[in-house]
Amino acid sequence: MKILMLTNTYLPHVGGVARSVEAFSDEYRRRGHQVLVVAPDFANTSADEHDVVRVPAIQRFNGSDFAVRLPVPGFLMSTLNEFQPELVHAHHPFLLGDTALRIAAARDLPLVFTHHTMYERYTHYVPVESKLLQRYVIDLATGYANLCDRVFAPSESVAEVLRARGVQSPIDVVPTGVDVARFAAGDGRRIRRELGIPENAFVVGHLGRLAPEKNLEFLANAVAAFLKKSPGAHFLVAGAGPSETMIRETFRKPGLDDRLHMAGTRQGRELVDTYHAMDLFAFASHTETQGMVLTEGMAAGLPAVALDAPGAREVVRDFENGRLLHDERVEAFVGALDWIARQTPTAREALRRAARQTAENYAMPRCAEHALRIYQSLVERNGRRRWVPRNRQELGPWESTLRLIDAQWQLWTARAHAAGVAMQREMPNHPPTPPPGSLVRVWNRLRRLISG
Repeated sequence: MKILMLTNTYLPHVGGVARSVEAFSDEYRRRGHQVLVVAPDFANTSADEHDVVRVPAIQRFNGSDFAVRLPVPGFLMSTLNEFQPELVHAHHPFLLGDTALRIAAARDLPLVFTHHTMYERYTHYVPVESKLLQRYVIDLATGYANLCDRVFAPSESVAEVLRARGVQSPIDVVPTGVDVARFAAGDGRRIRRELGIPENAFVVGHLGRLAPEKNLEFLANAVAAFLKKSPGAHFLVAGAGPSETMIRETFRKPGLDDRLHMAGTRQGRELVDTYHAMDLFAFASHTETQGMVLTEGMAAGLPAVALDAPGAREVVRDFENGRLLHDERVEAFVGALDWIARQTPTAREALRRAARQTAENYAMPRCAEHALRIYQSLVERNGRRRWVPRNRQELGPWESTLRLIDAQWQLWTARAHAAGVAMQREMPNHPPTPPPGSLVRVWNRLRRLISG
């Protein structure tokens, strides 16, 4: 198959979506499929990357480490004409997600959307953050999902949320797979020597983007409290982001900064070795849809301590491969860290074995095979029932244009509906104003023409 991926974040950006797109694309190519990735341009992008089309973008939007794409250049269309995709996969419901919908409509291709993120948890990056904006973002993503042929949810928890929010498109649970063999072996001792961590220290670890929505203030406070009562313990943090200063300050105040080790962003072999320098993985985020770092850590044999939330509850099994906490208190988290630290070597090895077995359930070949079966069914179904106008000879070159206009109308309608619902919940005495009736009548005529 020829698969077109569109994503607002991609390498060298370090984050779950970028790594998911990379991982699936690599596995699809390994199986003989062609994948073209369309992504924003980022600083330090590799000059020799293949099968990737970069579009202009505003870097570090509003202080975040995300890029916001600018209008798509014309050369993308010529690239698509050459590539001739059979299926379009959007990884966001806006920005390049809009582009994905237009491409799928204009070329009469099936559209898949992965709901990677609980987007309402990221509105603090927008100056006008409010409950109204959060409601708008939820309804916007829901509306987009209902314009797609298939929706991928990274976990069953997310699938349940999407159904409750009104997503009516078919939903499949397709987690991002982990390369189990890659993470199984690493040189953790080398990383400990590099960072000055004693070889016999008990190391609590965390890896990921360091941002407020990851609940890192809670995590830092909990680990700092654990270190206070555990003189031989250290905290290893790998990643970068706006919360780095907060983490450092949390450990500096009680005089624990000599046992905090900020390793920065790690990729490739360095990433694997960093996992192996840890004894357990600590995770407190509520915003994940899967928590890829949990499955990567478990592939490296790390038990986890995590708060009960979507993404974590599917992976962490309490007292089996770690601790899953329903009690979000620092004291409870400290107790869970302490429970693992006090296990005998035999009991810890049992936790590590269970973690590795959990990772096997998320092996990339298994996840990719599931996704490809869905892709193939959509492509075959699309081939059997191509859009055919009532009078093809009369429409001729207008066919693609009308489908494109139809997609744009649906996008506009979804956004208007999301805005209207948000405003109505904020100000129930002021219902949203519907679009002008004459415009609706004109458009309905066009849609009847398109549908034949």
